[in-house]
Amino acid sequence: MDNRELAMQFGLVLGYWGTAPEKGLALTLEAEQLGFDAVWVAEAYGTDAFTPLAWLAAQTKNILLGTAVVQIPARTPAMTAMTATTLDMLSNGRVLLGIGVSGPQVVEGWHGVPYGKPLVRTREFVTIFREMVARKGPVEFKGKDYRLPYDGPDASGLGRPLKLIHHPLRASIPIYLGAMGPKNVALAAEIADGWFPHMLSPFHYQKLFREHLEAGFARAGSGKSVENFDIIAQVYVTVGDDLDACRMAEKRRLGLILGGYGAKTKNLYIEAASRYGYGTACQQIQELYLSGRKEEAVLAVPDELVDELTLVGPRAHVAKQLEAWKKSGITRIAAWTDQPEALRMLADLSTPAA
Repeated sequence: MDNRELAMQFGLVLGYWGTAPEKGLALTLEAEQLGFDAVWVAEAYGTDAFTPLAWLAAQTKNILLGTAVVQIPARTPAMTAMTATTLDMLSNGRVLLGIGVSGPQVVEGWHGVPYGKPLVRTREFVTIFREMVARKGPVEFKGKDYRLPYDGPDASGLGRPLKLIHHPLRASIPIYLGAMGPKNVALAAEIADGWFPHMLSPFHYQKLFREHLEAGFARAGSGKSVENFDIIAQVYVTVGDDLDACRMAEKRRLGLILGGYGAKTKNLYIEAASRYGYGTACQQIQELYLSGRKEEAVLAVPDELVDELTLVGPRAHVAKQLEAWKKSGITRIAAWTDQPEALRMLADLSTPAA
């Protein structure tokens, strides 16, 4: 297959930092050498995203540093502005801020704050963050979730509008929304610089999501469109000569996500896969997983779902899958992988033939 048909741009997602920072550093250095545009770090309720990125910033030169994604309910807009602009200065302007509302299990169970109305919270958060980074003056805001200065019934009355003490390196830091539901996707198109979807299907992007993006662009005005909006799909990757073995590695990942993430009545990933036509399979996976039959849950993940949502197997199979992404109109992928050989394969496939 002609590589010119497969020209793509790739980033690396290190996922949840866990206990292997040296491996993450080695992968990042490999990705930077291969020309990957960004490295992204996730967070849930373990290691945070910003601290590893600061460590990586000190040991890299050009690769962009993205959060994939930091949880809006975990930090005030002010704390996020302080952290993001500090890291941006230390890295010479390499920060990409991926943000998301997370789910009610983490928001209320871990952070101890109400899940509330995610769309309202996200819009207010982004508005305040942008004003703080722009540093045009002290920030005042009267919203439903955020009020600056705080003026609630238990307020001291001593709060006053403030602005960042330091001068950010950039007056604006790119914001990516990790949105999944239709309304959140539209909001991303309206207020963010890019969309950072998780478990996106190239076969359903145009039919299920494009109209919501267009609705958001229309609300934003000012000529905003898919042509000047950054879409980076997060895609799991396992490569190797044995296609079935690679699929099984991703089935274990998807089995956990579809079976064990969220709550039985609220799993955002099941909602996404169900929109692709896998609702019955998802229900079976979740029931098996929650009943303790985890291996059966993994085996219940359809091969078709694996091939639709991940990049797996030998070069020829991955090339075929990448062609589907290219045809969908999405040519930027952030690869969740811990395989140096996967990085090298993707870099090779993204390079146009001479």
